[in-house]
Amino acid sequence: MLKATQDRRVPREDQLAAVDSTPQPQGAGTIEEGALTRFLRATEIDVRMLGMLAALIIIWVGFHLVGIARTGTGVFLTPRNLSLILIQTSSIAVMTTGMVLVIVMRHIDLSVGSILGFTAVTVGVLQVFWLAPAMGIGHPMIWIIALLFAIGLGAAIGAFHGALIAYAGIPSFIVTLGGLIVWRGASWWVIRGETVAPMDRNFKLIGGGISGTTVGAIGDTASWILAILICIAIVAGVYYGRVQRSRFTFKQRPMWAEIFLAAVGCGLVLGVTWLVNSYYWPKGVVDRYAAEHGITVPPEGLQIAFGYSVPVLIALAVGVGMTFLATRTAFGRYVYAIGGNPEAALLAGINTKRITLMVFSLMGALAAISACISSARLDSATNALGQFDELYVIAAAVIGGTSLAGGLGTIYGAMLGALVMQSLQSGMTLLNFESAVKDMVVGSVLVFAVWVDQVYRRRLK
Repeated sequence: MLKATQDRRVPREDQLAAVDSTPQPQGAGTIEEGALTRFLRATEIDVRMLGMLAALIIIWVGFHLVGIARTGTGVFLTPRNLSLILIQTSSIAVMTTGMVLVIVMRHIDLSVGSILGFTAVTVGVLQVFWLAPAMGIGHPMIWIIALLFAIGLGAAIGAFHGALIAYAGIPSFIVTLGGLIVWRGASWWVIRGETVAPMDRNFKLIGGGISGTTVGAIGDTASWILAILICIAIVAGVYYGRVQRSRFTFKQRPMWAEIFLAAVGCGLVLGVTWLVNSYYWPKGVVDRYAAEHGITVPPEGLQIAFGYSVPVLIALAVGVGMTFLATRTAFGRYVYAIGGNPEAALLAGINTKRITLMVFSLMGALAAISACISSARLDSATNALGQFDELYVIAAAVIGGTSLAGGLGTIYGAMLGALVMQSLQSGMTLLNFESAVKDMVVGSVLVFAVWVDQVYRRRLK
């Protein structure tokens, strides 16, 4: 009886051979799918990252072609427009890096746009009505004091929100929704609806603007040097990662995959550098610069490249720093642990309340940096500055792969999501879309991104 039962439960060798010898369909689609799967597994590339890159290319090419169809000339895929998109993305990208950690911890911050506006007008008043009269217009310390004051003010506001959430037990949605209203009203109260301008001439360079014959960019030579240094860092990072995997006996990526990733990374850096170096100073600025420095302008004109602008460099520096903070420090591991399972993190001895306060304080400081970029780029500050930015920041984080369920998200993905959002806005502005249409598109993209996130998480289960 026992033998018969075993025979029914365990397949015989002849049965296994029959199953193994069954011919399997091997159409072209199956072969391609298998090759793609092996490629993604070897390179460890996130599928959603490829999807965002594909979406970005479609957006760029689509707007360019529509522009050609409407006007006969495409203006989207030009060095000038793409360089401006990078500059315009910087403010949102900086805040998005902090929003990733907030959402990873299963919270939300609806107040970042209002914090940006309040910080901008406060710093504007500080420069125009206090520092300039006391220290003299153009004093080299004004922009430093203003920047440090802004970061401190933003961090204090964020810490206040974090304390209410962590220690008073008020949901983050309610706290930051109240903050959205309070700080927007405070912005109006500070300047009574007026516009504060102009900003300090050195502070203005933070936004990539032009002050006389000084431009908020580093030029072509410095840009190429920076690009080479970044490429060296990419190659060194790939090598260091390989060494670390060997040290801890982790599975190594194939050598061709390592070379491919390093080559793609360096290629992107060099391509972006060529792009920003193909955007030149306006003719009027060039003429003034040549006159001041005794340069003879040739008949064909003098071309001086902008190179990497200051706000783009700030966004890149913040992105690198936040990536290191999120992936290479105990603080970052605690954030993801809390987002993955708050109860388990608390039982493991993590001070969840303190981490929550720190994350919101960091979010406030990043909003203040964005406030400096935005007000410097516009050379003014108004109480409407940063309006609806909270929606764009949340949308960029979600589009970049940050899950609203918590525990999942990357800094570089969110920054790429910010670029996608800004590309949509810039393209619709160039094609003269109505403001209502732009708002509907942004809202639809956000809903679509959340749906994609839900589908992705269900597939992981």
